[in-house]
Amino acid sequence: MWSNEYTAISPLPARAIWNALKALHEGRLTYEGSDTFVLHGPFAKGTRVSVTPVGQDTFESTIVDLVENVTYADQTSFGDSTLLFRHTLVPVEGGTQVTHRLEISGPAAEVGPELGPQISGDFDTSMARLFEEAKALANRG
Repeated sequence: MWSNEYTAISPLPARAIWNALKALHEGRLTYEGSDTFVLHGPFAKGTRVSVTPVGQDTFESTIVDLVENVTYADQTSFGDSTLLFRHTLVPVEGGTQVTHRLEISGPAAEVGPELGPQISGDFDTSMARLFEEAKALANRG
């Protein structure tokens, strides 16, 4: 297995960040540099999601873990590799700590050291944009 994660703290409460994360994964929120998501059912564990990264082909993922205001995870299979993307929100003094983690597992997980950084290399930028969008949504009310 190969993994990488990025963690940052926002002064926003978990609920505000969750609302933006949910809107993004439901396809109601997009912004420059974000993947585009299309849900094929409710925002719930077991629902399939079509994901289109900027400039790439669409792939199918499945929501495998979802606890409101706490965690969201989706999983994608590519041949003999499984990619698990997880966002975890933890209230901390002065805000919320958010961790975005990628795990690559399966018989072909040896692609992780090459493929993983290509996928997770923008986690810091993505997280900063998510925080910006969460603040904007919270300010709108």
